[in-house]
Amino acid sequence: MAAHGQPASAIDRKGLSGPALRTFFRIAKLWDLSVDEQMTLLGVTARSTFFKWKKDPNTVLPKDTLERISYILGIYKALQILLPDEAAADAWVKQPNQAPLFAGKSALDRMLSGQVADLFVVRQYLDAQRGGWT
Repeated sequence: MAAHGQPASAIDRKGLSGPALRTFFRIAKLWDLSVDEQMTLLGVTARSTFFKWKKDPNTVLPKDTLERISYILGIYKALQILLPDEAAADAWVKQPNQAPLFAGKSALDRMLSGQVADLFVVRQYLDAQRGGWT
C-alpha cells in the first residue's frame, strides 16, 4: 500500500520524473537536439510546459512521457554498448541508416514521428543488434 493513500503509480512517477528529465536533457545535449526535437520526443506540445520542465525538472510527468524517456534511455544505453566510442554513439542517431527499418533515413527521423511506438521500434532494433531482447 502506498504512503498517504496515494496510488503507487503516482509516487513512482514523482520519484522518477526528476531524474528522468535531468537524464533526458543530458542526452538531448549530447545528441545536439533542437528544442522542437526534444519536445517531439517528450510528446509535449506546449513550449511553456517544456521550458517549465527544463527549468525545474522536479515535477510529476505523465506516464506517456516517462515511457518515452525510458525508451530514449534504452536507446542511449544500447548505443554506448554497441559503439564504445562515445562520439560515434551520440552521432549515430542522426546518421542515415540503410537498415530496412530506417529506409535511408536516420533513427532520429524515425523517432521524430511523434509516436511512442517508433521509439519502441528503434530501441528494439538496437537491443536486437546487441543480442538483447527482440
